[in-house]
Amino acid sequence: LEMQDQTKLIAFDSISAVLKKEKANGHKIVQCHGTFDLIHPGHIIHFEEAKALGDRLVVSITAEKDVNKGPGRPFFNDSLRVKSLTALECIDYVVVVPHPAAVEAIEAVRPDIYCKGKEYEDLENDVTGNMADDVSAVESVGGVLRYVGSVVFSSTRLLNSNFSTQTPDVKNFCKEVANQHTPGQIRDIIESFSDLKVLVIGDIIFDEYETVTVQGLTSKNRILSGRYLHEDRQAGGALAVFRHIQEFTKNVKLISLVGREHWVDDTLSLYFKEDQDLVIRSKDFTTIRKRRMVEPLTEGAELNKLFSVNYIDDSPPSKKTEKAVIEQIEANIEAFDLVLVMDFGHGIMTDTIRNLVQEKSKFLSVNCQTNSNNYGYNIISRQYDKADSFSLDESEIKLSCGVRQPQFENELKKLKDKFDATYAWLTRGSVETIGMRRSEPSVSCPPFEHDVIDPVGAGDAFCAIASLAAAKGTSNLLATYLGQMAGSQAVRIVGNAQAIDKVSFLKATQTMINF
Repeated sequence: LEMQDQTKLIAFDSISAVLKKEKANGHKIVQCHGTFDLIHPGHIIHFEEAKALGDRLVVSITAEKDVNKGPGRPFFNDSLRVKSLTALECIDYVVVVPHPAAVEAIEAVRPDIYCKGKEYEDLENDVTGNMADDVSAVESVGGVLRYVGSVVFSSTRLLNSNFSTQTPDVKNFCKEVANQHTPGQIRDIIESFSDLKVLVIGDIIFDEYETVTVQGLTSKNRILSGRYLHEDRQAGGALAVFRHIQEFTKNVKLISLVGREHWVDDTLSLYFKEDQDLVIRSKDFTTIRKRRMVEPLTEGAELNKLFSVNYIDDSPPSKKTEKAVIEQIEANIEAFDLVLVMDFGHGIMTDTIRNLVQEKSKFLSVNCQTNSNNYGYNIISRQYDKADSFSLDESEIKLSCGVRQPQFENELKKLKDKFDATYAWLTRGSVETIGMRRSEPSVSCPPFEHDVIDPVGAGDAFCAIASLAAAKGTSNLLATYLGQMAGSQAVRIVGNAQAIDKVSFLKATQTMINF
């Protein structure tokens, strides 16, 4: 951080020691915490009223990498936000906190008085549900909570209305959502996902990222040479979707197929409660692994992948294995409100199993994917006859219709009619997402996030959340908005290292439509 008043800016690791000395001198510590992206008169009054309650005012701000307010936020980086705060006479110390929530900041500062805006007296305004944690943390350090700020403005509303936090297309789309749905309604719909019983069926894929530094070409054979740094195994495919959905409803189970490699059971146990695991283990099946060699992630750049090696069987599962999967489906499928098929074309979704889930599902959502292993074979229009909702990407719809440059909206409508589907989505990466719902106009949603780290898994995240919205019967506009928001969070994660975080998701969906 540069251009700051260094007497006020204190490193997070040092703030506890600094304030311990202040308390030893008899000074009462007051703390305010937030993003403070755009300082406005409401903030000034908030800080002045807080300072009046004690002797030293500490303002802690969430570091930019941990701000969970959706794409384009914070508008001002750490340095500029700190510059604004240290310039205020009423503030004694400013600290940048490397955590997404306030608990760690409270534990470090140990305030006598912790101040929140008066708008938080109404818990309905706490979209993340973090206030209970804040209160507990304040009480645990012997502090008290006070509500201050006799004049209230919204930084988010001011930024969204007057600053270029998003492209004009994104802003217009979000305004349309805001015109049709209040933040409270959106929050209630997302919370209602917890009522759904969801069965995920599909291929588990373990994504393995081996990070290397490229040293150059070998002198003799001109082979690309890299030095090994570290590796990471991630839960991908249907297991990644299971993890996304588990953030929104605990009533979720997964039917899939893996081999009997020595590491499989221990790895799966990291992700399941025992009653959620309906995965078949078969000695005649190879657990699917996709191993990617990548360069170290560089700040502000997309992850650079060098090449990939896949561990996949060429032949379909044995009849014995297929029978075990069928029995598992038949024993469970009728108990679920939503069946979400993640068909990566790697073995589990045989013709018999596809027919079974199409016949037995109460509400069927299908994602049938094309990849380098099944290119030209795993095509949704050939593999399925019906679905209540489905999603696919640009290459998949081109293969489905057999046209190199199709009219995308027309082809999506044809597929929707073929399946007699209520919902249909076409995700086109950095171009648009087209959403359709029966008896409603189609929508075109621009991409929310342009600073992409890794697009792997973004379509799966979109499908997971859009399918939940579809099963709840939400509007086409809202279901597309929620799916796109999930995708925008996923592209900021390397592969499937993390599931979509519900608290961050709730906050971002509220922030983007605050005008």
